[in-house]
Amino acid sequence: MKDEKLEPNIYRYILKYTLKDQLFLLLLTVISMPFVYISLDIPKTIINKAIGGVDIPEAILGFEVDQIDYLLVLSFLFLGLITLNGGFKYYLNVYRGVLGERMLRRLRYDLYARILRFPLPHFKRTSQGEIIPMIMAETEPLGGFIGESYSLPAFQGGLLITYMFFIFSQSFWLGLAAVALYPPQMWLIPKLQMRVNALNKERVRTARKVADRIGESISGITEIHAQDTSQYERADVASRLGTIFEIRYEVYKRKFFIKFINNFLAQVTPFFFFSIGGYFVINGRLSLGALVAVLAAYKDISDPWKELLKFYQISEDVRVKYQQVIEQFQPENMFASRLLDETPESVEPLSGTLVASNLVYSEDDIVKSIDGMNFRCDVRSSTGIVGLAGSGKGELAMLAGRLMIPTAGRITVDEKNLSDLPEAITGRRIAYVGQNAHMFSGSVGDNLFYGLKHRAMDSPAYEGAASKQRDHYVKEARASANSDADVNANWIDFASAGVDDLEGLVAKSLKILKVVGMEEDVYNLGLYGTVDPDARPELAARILEARAALRDRVRDPKMASLVELFDSDKYNTNMTVAENILFGTPIDPSFHVERLATNAQVVQVLKDTDLYTDFIKLGRRLAEIMLDLFADVPADSELFEQFSFISSDDLPAFHSLLKRTSADDIEALSSEDRDMLLSLPFKLIPARHRLGLIDDAFQARLLKAREALGAALGKDNDSVRFFDPEGFNSTISIQDNILFGRLAYGQGQAQARVGELIRETVDTLDLREDIIRAGLDYEVGIAGARLSLAQRQKIAIGRCLIKDPDMLIINDATGGLDPSAENRMVDQLIGYMQGRGLLWVLGRPELANRFDTIMVVEKGQVAEHGPREDVTRAGSSFERLLEVE
Repeated sequence: MKDEKLEPNIYRYILKYTLKDQLFLLLLTVISMPFVYISLDIPKTIINKAIGGVDIPEAILGFEVDQIDYLLVLSFLFLGLITLNGGFKYYLNVYRGVLGERMLRRLRYDLYARILRFPLPHFKRTSQGEIIPMIMAETEPLGGFIGESYSLPAFQGGLLITYMFFIFSQSFWLGLAAVALYPPQMWLIPKLQMRVNALNKERVRTARKVADRIGESISGITEIHAQDTSQYERADVASRLGTIFEIRYEVYKRKFFIKFINNFLAQVTPFFFFSIGGYFVINGRLSLGALVAVLAAYKDISDPWKELLKFYQISEDVRVKYQQVIEQFQPENMFASRLLDETPESVEPLSGTLVASNLVYSEDDIVKSIDGMNFRCDVRSSTGIVGLAGSGKGELAMLAGRLMIPTAGRITVDEKNLSDLPEAITGRRIAYVGQNAHMFSGSVGDNLFYGLKHRAMDSPAYEGAASKQRDHYVKEARASANSDADVNANWIDFASAGVDDLEGLVAKSLKILKVVGMEEDVYNLGLYGTVDPDARPELAARILEARAALRDRVRDPKMASLVELFDSDKYNTNMTVAENILFGTPIDPSFHVERLATNAQVVQVLKDTDLYTDFIKLGRRLAEIMLDLFADVPADSELFEQFSFISSDDLPAFHSLLKRTSADDIEALSSEDRDMLLSLPFKLIPARHRLGLIDDAFQARLLKAREALGAALGKDNDSVRFFDPEGFNSTISIQDNILFGRLAYGQGQAQARVGELIRETVDTLDLREDIIRAGLDYEVGIAGARLSLAQRQKIAIGRCLIKDPDMLIINDATGGLDPSAENRMVDQLIGYMQGRGLLWVLGRPELANRFDTIMVVEKGQVAEHGPREDVTRAGSSFERLLEVE
């Protein structure tokens, strides 16, 4: 699809959007030049007249003046001109900077907007490792240049002309000497710069390839380790980095040769001034003041000339960068911008028939994955699409979802060409989910509701400083042609989900979680999640109610051995020593177990309770045991993580400590050695490690340390959230708040039995739905990394269902489910979408028997399509496909 092109020339791009600003800067530059000239002429007047005592006026503006007064007037006038000229430069620089940043913001926004219009196959050829640096790093130099593109050469050129005019007005020969070497520079420098530009272009291309290769290594890191190819990958990257080095080396040689030429020629010109100008002064053909003024002017003239040369070099570099960036953001077959921007007043439901007429699709105009396909599907029925890999069934699903544009032919729904419908219609009335279900950073709920965020619904009310800040943001966003929509507004379109408010949306989400088989997963995520009691006091109160109900059941003799409850008066043998002393969860990082040995308050408590020395001795004993047990264990063994207090990397350090210190002379230990030994006992769990080092007497002493630390910190502190049998703890999970204890180590099936007990308690108190709601707040991680593939696929399907689409397209998006779960998912969705369209590209052809109609795709064409009774007959293409499978 043809669409508008980005402006290929950076200067035309700048003028297209900043013509008025550039004209204003040029006007201001012209106005400032006379003041520059006067500031050059005044020093000559001061030397020849005020100091020389020649032609001193009798009065200035009606005030009588003598030689001293005249000198002071001219000096203050010179000071005023310096201030004025500095003010001009300051204003011009700031204006240019702001203008450049606005245009840089606009360019980056335009490039990002174009990414959203890229045809999906383009992302198979261009990785994010190439695209992201182009938008951010490679466009960075453009910001400063855009603001200076016209005004800086005009200003510096104006200064140069003003200085030249002044020098020529003092002496024609000195003026000739001043400009004599400029023509050679103007001829030579561009020729040298051309090669530098070519090298920079090559460097940018190579750097992109390196970034792409590094990104590929990150994506394939598992394969690299599994196949032992790290040496090959390092050699590959080293070769590419070597290419960049050689290019840089050539650039430096040419770049600094250019600088050498410029500096040399700049230093030659004063030779002419001293020799020719001195000769003229000696012969009385030039005043000393004029020569001093010429020398001062030439001293100043070097700056604009250097700035112009520097600007030329930068402009060439920026021109190359701009062209290379623009080339990458104009792929063929981009989505038209109107498809993303058009928003009809009302979005009517889709109905009728989905029709493909002579449909053709090819990514490269060579291989046709869809080749002359024709079919008709009722939007109110379910269709199972089957075929071998490479048959074109996946491309068919993406074309039906308007995620790709046909190469030829057309696909229509309700007699409307899908290719012409804006996303405001297709994105709301058609739902698509593919194999690689992407999760956005945020919570489960954020991902479920993502399909409802079409536009800002209700903006928050701003007052005072916040209102002014918002107004400023809108002004600058519009000046940069960016979206001025408020990202903090309510973006969820409740009406498109068929609900009135957030409560209704959450209630609908719970129903959809059941449909996609995600209810149990979200329930478990909720159990492991936390709750803010200030934000949800009712839920916190109900969890405490569940704790009380569970406590009586756990104390039953049959269950007592499975859980050791938190009790402020008892030592919990299933917790670490650190957890027993804190009897709570750390809030301040300095109270985390790895840092307790250096925590001043904890160390002081150990000293006050006479535990400090015993802790160091215990730490030494633990180090001896660990070294004895793990000396010959492989460093990558899981035993280290399960049972050792010391990592494999730290074993040598503890071995050295034990060899060079004595067990009897603790006072001789350095502070570092003490901290190392002191850190070990905090990790000891008596019931788990069974070393017999924490007897009843020692436990009693640790309880005294617990009491002392609690008194030192106080009940309401910002360091540790203490366990309170009657209070809700917001730093531990819902499950831990309900259980309020630790599972006993070594008890068979303790976790399963206690989990079932928690489940029964939750169901009895009708708390399950509230926990599922809490599970909606579970953070999924980057790209859903904290979820399994099956969970991501379920949430992606739920995201589609929540917007009530007229047609749901599932492109083999249940591969992460086991067969029985996939069977249930198919049955559930067929029932849920009853009366609406369901197109399902199936990974297992036998599932097609559940659909109203079946479509068999072979070699980019529809081999068979019709009611399942007709398609599943003996000898059909579908039957042959089942035999292949």
